[in-house]
Amino acid sequence: MNDAVLYEIDDEGIVLLTLNRPELRNPISDAEVIEALLAALTRLEADPRARVAILTGAGKAFSSGGNINEMKPGGTLNAGSPAATRLAYKRGIQRLPLAFAALEVPVIAAVNGAAIGAGCDLTCMCDLRIAGESAKFAESFVKLGLIAGDGGSWLLPRVIGWSKAAEMALTGDTIDAAEALACGLVSRVVPDAELLQAARALARRIAANPPHAVRMTKRLLWEGRRADLPTLLEMASAMQAAAHATADHEEAVAAFLAKRPPEFNGS
Repeated sequence: MNDAVLYEIDDEGIVLLTLNRPELRNPISDAEVIEALLAALTRLEADPRARVAILTGAGKAFSSGGNINEMKPGGTLNAGSPAATRLAYKRGIQRLPLAFAALEVPVIAAVNGAAIGAGCDLTCMCDLRIAGESAKFAESFVKLGLIAGDGGSWLLPRVIGWSKAAEMALTGDTIDAAEALACGLVSRVVPDAELLQAARALARRIAANPPHAVRMTKRLLWEGRRADLPTLLEMASAMQAAAHATADHEEAVAAFLAKRPPEFNGS
């Protein structure tokens, strides 16, 4: 993994992923950033210590989305012919929403500054979103004569609903943190200086729970976006059978009956 994405884990199992191209406002369309983020997600999923992750951006922006310099003919986002560009998207940035959808470790987006275009969509790939007061969001592809090539048209309506998603996508307008909170794009807005502290506090509340149950809960929430009720119930019964067989479930029941704090070890 190159240094385009930093990976840090603490003794509570909280992983901090940091987009690390502050001089470019952390675009995610460049090949090295895509590969670094995919590598970080693979490492996160395989890390037995990891219970929850926080994704943020270095510097003053969360992510500026696409690198406009790469939209010129011959760039990674404009490969010279429609067929080549289509493959470039499939082999490039479109791998990100698929990787996030497959990930079972919960991810909190700590949105510092601007989250524009694909940067806005990146926040929607995460499971929870907290914003600093200076955060701004825009589904701004139409401003460049483009569409959301990274899955934003699937992601954004599922986060904020059809009407507001259509307003953001069709106008390309920027909204501030207060409006993002009002429409449900984020669950909380905090002072910029307290953003990571607030994200870590939320992460600790998640990490305190049995990790197998947390991962399965996230999987069911994601599958619920696309599965019908009978299918989801079938998945839930299978996962519940697995959950009942865990040592952490036994510990939770024993701790409840003994009126003591539980101690979960992920088994």
